[in-house]
Amino acid sequence: MAAIDEHPGEHAAQDPIKLIAVRDTPLSLDEVFTAVGDDAAGGTALFVGTVRNHDGGADVAALGYSCHPSAEAEMRRIAEKVAAEYPVRALAAVHRIGDLGIGDLAVVVAVSCPHRAEAFEACRKLIDDLKHEVPIWKHQRFSDGTDEWVGAC
Repeated sequence: MAAIDEHPGEHAAQDPIKLIAVRDTPLSLDEVFTAVGDDAAGGTALFVGTVRNHDGGADVAALGYSCHPSAEAEMRRIAEKVAAEYPVRALAAVHRIGDLGIGDLAVVVAVSCPHRAEAFEACRKLIDDLKHEVPIWKHQRFSDGTDEWVGAC
């Protein structure tokens, strides 16, 4: 019997990036989850970012996301970095732009790896780096009539 780490499924897939997109249409959990399906993956971690009704002690009435034209390419660059650092079998990341309502999905990312700990770590790294490095900006409008811009970088 071969040692466990000799099985090809214990390593990163040849081309693990399955879906990278910036969209102005509603996001689908099913699409992202299906994109990261892999028979060699024992763990899949999924993160969903939603529009909440408050921020910094103020009631959020509405918000909109906008992005630089390079946003999708930056998402791919970060995905490639995560796939190189972890044994990723499959990875997907989709971010919404445009006007969103409370409860709408703003971002969905998922990572499949041979084991759950790797999947959790890779998914956390993916969403944290996307939030910090991708040029996507959030324009929050508060119920008191004020507003603020929040940038990723």
